[in-house]
Amino acid sequence: MMGRTDDERATMTDDVQAADGVEDERVTAFWQAARGHLGFGNLSPVLGESPNDAVPPPSWSFGDNPALADQLLGLVLDGTKTGTSTALVELEDAGLETPRPGDLSIVLDSAGEPRALLRTTEVEVVPFDQVGAEHAAAEGEDDRSLESWRVEHEKYWRRVLGDDRFGADLQVVAERFELIYPKDGPTPAVD
Repeated sequence: MMGRTDDERATMTDDVQAADGVEDERVTAFWQAARGHLGFGNLSPVLGESPNDAVPPPSWSFGDNPALADQLLGLVLDGTKTGTSTALVELEDAGLETPRPGDLSIVLDSAGEPRALLRTTEVEVVPFDQVGAEHAAAEGEDDRSLESWRVEHEKYWRRVLGDDRFGADLQVVAERFELIYPKDGPTPAVD
């Protein structure tokens, strides 16, 4: 459920970096393939590479456990999941900025393998109790209803934030995205 959590995003980014701080070869190789798909680098022989197309975007995984990471990634890869939610406090605690339309990110599976390149298309920050049915459906989880979204996300945020930090007024970053790469890739194995 749930989008990028601060700990997971920071942890997964750290996990895919070598001890000396060099980006993991898997993320770099994925980014090279994806940027070619996007047309980045077509002018690099003439203009040179820019930091925006040479440096991989942030990488992260969904959820707070391996099974959830793969399950939600599978929904992205099959086109069901086009939205995610993150508690604003999660981003703030991790020192991360709120996503903006146009941002790119690489989603990792539970083994830290890069599997999807996403582009953020819409972002809205709203209280938990004002997340709408359309967004809940876009998340593609459970029965895709708002009621199910509220039940499962409340459980999740109580688990990752603690009961004292969850409330109906919890600010939620409701993010919509599009799958940029791969367009027709295999889905991860889900137990």
